[in-house]
Amino acid sequence: MGIIDTLKAYDDSALEYAEATKYGDMKELCDRFLMMLPDKAYILDFGCGSGRDSKYFISKGYIVDAIDGSKNLCDLASDFIGQPVKHMTFDELDEKEKYDGIWACSSILHVEREELPAILEKMLTALKSNGVIYTCFKIGDKYEIKDGKYYNYMTRDILEGMLKELKNESVMIDYFESETKSGVNRPNAHWGNYFIKKPLK
Repeated sequence: MGIIDTLKAYDDSALEYAEATKYGDMKELCDRFLMMLPDKAYILDFGCGSGRDSKYFISKGYIVDAIDGSKNLCDLASDFIGQPVKHMTFDELDEKEKYDGIWACSSILHVEREELPAILEKMLTALKSNGVIYTCFKIGDKYEIKDGKYYNYMTRDILEGMLKELKNESVMIDYFESETKSGVNRPNAHWGNYFIKKPLK
């Protein structure tokens, strides 16, 4: 089971998922990300879900491209944030040095382990020099299927090992663990939060 089945599960539960997540308080984490970016930065919300975080970034004056692989979530998020959300999968990203930051909150954890390095490479290629990626994974070295969705667990060591193999020479600049993902009632989830910087040329 991979991304295609996961996207179908999101399509099937899009309204329920959007209502459960769009008002979650992610301000502290979003602000931590924004502090690493220049004023009026150009941000890619890479798997925007309900559009919750895109809406916050836009309200702060940032330029945002929002994408999601679920067509139904794209439609709902477009209405919520007041601008079009592009329907595309992660492997369709094909930009070069376009974004100051890429926000991938609870999104690329749906990518299977063997496919993740190629997606990270695409993300880093799409970043400007000195750009920053935020992403998060449940902590561990396994995968699970829950509610029809594939989840790839991750540890700091595994992700840093992947980054060292990539040609972009990216580095992890911040990492912290949290017991739950803010805004979603997952009391038993243990999360790793990662900030990755593309070096200056």
